[in-house]
Amino acid sequence: MLEILRETEKHPTADWLYQELKKEFNDLSMGTVYRNLNILIEQGKVKKIESGSTFDRFEANITPHYHFMCEKCGAVIDLDVPVDNDLHEKIYRETGYKPIRHETDFFGICPKCRDA
Repeated sequence: MLEILRETEKHPTADWLYQELKKEFNDLSMGTVYRNLNILIEQGKVKKIESGSTFDRFEANITPHYHFMCEKCGAVIDLDVPVDNDLHEKIYRETGYKPIRHETDFFGICPKCRDA
């Protein structure tokens, strides 16, 4: 499962992973997929992305990065822009809260949908 997540640029759902793994493991259940995803999340090897849709998505890219969610086709894309860690200092200065990390997602229309 981890290998599949590392090899795809998609941010797949548990069902997509199930369909991919089922090709090799006939007796696989969705419960097994969810249990293993939860173990990988607890180990810090996989992140769950709550994309605003009804289905959570997962990824093996655990380095800090931003996402763009297309509201038309549902694509979740990793953005290759630097993470703004200056936000941490700004939040601390203005609120007194000490951020350790942050996650920011952008929502809109991807170029493929915009040009269609």
